[in-house]
Amino acid sequence: MKVLVIGSGGREHAIAKQFNQAPSVSEVFVAPGNDGMQQDATCVHIAATDFEALANFAIEQRVTLTFVGPEQPLAEGIADYFLAKGLTVFGPTQAAARIEGSKSFAKEIMDKYDIPTAAYGTFTDAEEAKSFIREQGAPIVVKADGLAAGKGVIVAMELQEALDAVDDMIGNQKFGESSSRVVVEEFLDGEEFSYMSFVHDGQIYPMVIAQDHKRAYDGDRGPNTGGMGAYSPVPQISDAIVQEAYDRVVVPTVEAMTEEGIPFTGILYAGLILTEQGPKVIEFNARFGDPETQVVLPRMKSDFGKFMEALMAGESFDLEWYEEAMLGVVIASEGYPSDVVNGRALPNLDVLTDKGLDVFHAGTKLEDDHFVGNGGRVLLVAAKAATLKEAQEKVYNGLADQPWDGFFHRTDIGWRTFE
Repeated sequence: MKVLVIGSGGREHAIAKQFNQAPSVSEVFVAPGNDGMQQDATCVHIAATDFEALANFAIEQRVTLTFVGPEQPLAEGIADYFLAKGLTVFGPTQAAARIEGSKSFAKEIMDKYDIPTAAYGTFTDAEEAKSFIREQGAPIVVKADGLAAGKGVIVAMELQEALDAVDDMIGNQKFGESSSRVVVEEFLDGEEFSYMSFVHDGQIYPMVIAQDHKRAYDGDRGPNTGGMGAYSPVPQISDAIVQEAYDRVVVPTVEAMTEEGIPFTGILYAGLILTEQGPKVIEFNARFGDPETQVVLPRMKSDFGKFMEALMAGESFDLEWYEEAMLGVVIASEGYPSDVVNGRALPNLDVLTDKGLDVFHAGTKLEDDHFVGNGGRVLLVAAKAATLKEAQEKVYNGLADQPWDGFFHRTDIGWRTFE
């Protein structure tokens, strides 16, 4: 197989690495990729949204499968474009990608098909939204309706914070068109977990679950980010709860999309929270989560290429997973998620890999044979071990030996498991 991965972040590095390790895969391309991926794939300097150039490349190289990583090209219709060219692509159509691209659309689907989620209201008028918030009280959640790079959600513990969020989003158009409509939800308290599934033609292959850490600082404090670390498995979520989530959320959602005339192909990501009434949906994504991918995919025991080939052909496959735990910590540039300074030198990353750690590049750049920061989230450093505690110790021992001037990371990834 020849595989083309679309995207340039840590998630895409994990996807490319998993394909590169598969005996069935002869060559892996990543477009556009980043400098740190070059040991696992051939980087192709084509933007993730340049559909024509990407499709032409796939045709010229006789690519067997194109795997789309990020949400933006999916929302803009890359799968439709590739399908029209007769190419095999893994990712939802533009219509099906709305399950992530429009939170109000996702809520309407959940309402219609009785899929458990938080009570909510949808607003385009700021005063109406604020009136609803005052009626409900805090804590409460305000979400930009459209894509906002993982930063369009405000979990407001105080009323004023929620009111300010509405002014920012609708009034000041903080996320442009994406925040011209907001979804205001009841606050749900409980243990969160990420449940991702491979989906094609009604077939569903669920993955092992993970837990992400969204807040910037230790103890789940500070602003929401794209994710500061993750781990898998999640011992505090029982197999029975995972099965309930599969039966009440994953299967009904896949069936609902087919019923609506927009069948889903791709990664269905269910961001869930375990409440007293059982698991409920916080959000859906139409692609792999980041950083969850970096701790879930390395636990796959099966040949990734063979599995994807079988899935796309509608053939059954026995998808196997390792028992070992995986825990990953994000290294971010100082100032993230607000103002970041690029170009700061990273320590020698070979020292980390020599210690048996996995390094996934997200926002790095090679300058004079040395990696520098080139984005908010720069790296994810992960370890696999027999237990989560061992994986956690392995990662943090490795990080402690290196200078991280100009960067920061959380020191408590996985803390909920060890309480």
